[in-house]
Amino acid sequence: MTTKPTTSLPRTERPDAPAYLTRHLSRQAVPSARDSDPDDERDESTPLYLRRFRERAGGDEVLYDGRVVGSSRAWAEVTRTKEIVPERREELTQVDCDIYLVRHGETQGYSTESGLTPLGSWQAHRRGQEIARRVTDDMPVELLCAPTNRARQTAEHLRRGLVDNSELFGRAPRIGVIHDDENFRNFEVRTPQGPRDVTSAYRWYQREMERYERIGLGERPGWLVDVDRFWGIQQGGGDPITHWLTMPMLSFEPPVECVKRFWRGILTARERTGARTIVVATHSGPIRAFATTAMGYDPGEPFNTEFVRVRLVAGAKGALVLYRNRVQEVSLPDEDLLPANAEPRFEVTDG
Repeated sequence: MTTKPTTSLPRTERPDAPAYLTRHLSRQAVPSARDSDPDDERDESTPLYLRRFRERAGGDEVLYDGRVVGSSRAWAEVTRTKEIVPERREELTQVDCDIYLVRHGETQGYSTESGLTPLGSWQAHRRGQEIARRVTDDMPVELLCAPTNRARQTAEHLRRGLVDNSELFGRAPRIGVIHDDENFRNFEVRTPQGPRDVTSAYRWYQREMERYERIGLGERPGWLVDVDRFWGIQQGGGDPITHWLTMPMLSFEPPVECVKRFWRGILTARERTGARTIVVATHSGPIRAFATTAMGYDPGEPFNTEFVRVRLVAGAKGALVLYRNRVQEVSLPDEDLLPANAEPRFEVTDG
């Protein structure tokens, strides 16, 4: 039996140092010559910025024209390029007033002028506690609401949450009483009995529809057709607010008019009071229209007690609108284009 000669495999060991280590050791040998003569730059393979950095490595002082001008960190902050590291938005603007457009809590139903459920009351109280984190000592806080039961009750529980957590955090803001503001009312339907809130018009709509079907009065008027379409979508589990935003209806208040009313209410509240924080309990339809106008797209229906935050910039004709993790800078509308200011109906509430 013959054995095949074994072929020796090539050896992979290398006695010399890796290339990166060789270059590192060669660079380490240069500083002694550079230390003796700072103008002697023999290692041309090292970038200039790295050579200058190594020259300063002995201390944190930065020299300019033979004088100490500060630490390297401070010098970097002064000389950094603004195009590369832009300043944060909050560093460039000073906010004059914060307005929170809060949707009401869960309600007992939209077919009647109902109040909140126990869950809706808890939602509003929790939202007030959250907003309390953003108030400080002696900060004036104004509370407004739409003239509906669910909006008023939401404002009351918002106020309780503000008071509770302000005391918990050891702060003493000046939280005002609650009053109605017609500028922040829900969108309306024009009926033979005059403009009505879309919810308060429901019973009138039901009665008229029953009469037309029972007696057979013939063709229904246009306002009844519009309301029937709106409530038909609601009862079918759809989204009637999307229908209102996208479908022109002659009997419904247009979404842009609601937005104008809200801007009038915001600017009036800012002028009337010195409050730095204004909390408004209102309805989802106008809030959604407001956010859609600011963002340029429909961001969706706000959940119960979800809010759109409007930050008015001091000394400028602009504002920042925040909704669902997006911030949009907008210009304040021309006051000549806004509707006449609605007279607020004050209703003092101790909360």
